[in-house]
Amino acid sequence: MSTLLLAAFPPELAGLDAAPPPGWRVAVTGVGALAGAVVTARLIAEHRPSRVLFVGTCGAYDQRLAVGDLISASAVLTVSLDVLEGRAYRPGLEVTRWAPDWDLPFPARVVAVPPAITCTAEGARLLGAVAAAEHLELSGVFAACHAAGVPVAGALAVANRVGPEAHAEWKVNHLRVSRKLIEALAPVLRG
Repeated sequence: MSTLLLAAFPPELAGLDAAPPPGWRVAVTGVGALAGAVVTARLIAEHRPSRVLFVGTCGAYDQRLAVGDLISASAVLTVSLDVLEGRAYRPGLEVTRWAPDWDLPFPARVVAVPPAITCTAEGARLLGAVAAAEHLELSGVFAACHAAGVPVAGALAVANRVGPEAHAEWKVNHLRVSRKLIEALAPVLRG
């Protein structure tokens, strides 16, 4: 039985897609929570991994997080600005929060998964009241793993601050911080 290492797209794997660590299967989910859920569910059904690790980049809401910081998800929240601002609501039966099933060697932070990248300072402020960082795939990956009973964890590298300049900052930093994350995960990937 292998362990499954996932990322949204190949650059976040920093070369591990070409040379997976022994005992690991490596794959990409595509971008977004829906793609994350569908692809993760398919991969779990095909490969029956013992556990899943998702790696990627994120944006920081929390001012104490800096570009290059590495975090693990202590909780993953599906959230939207419409819900936070009272223009929409979620049915009480909907699952909107997932916890990791195993620990990683990075500070644990709550990660919000909105339906799209937040582009305003006000949106970042509102979402920052419920989470430290923003990511697009984790809720789908965690939901698929929890539904299948497969332990899951998420490791993220901060590539930008959430807000108007997020995309430009992410473009400058994502390759470097992805490599840093994969290097820091070496003991986990060997173990």
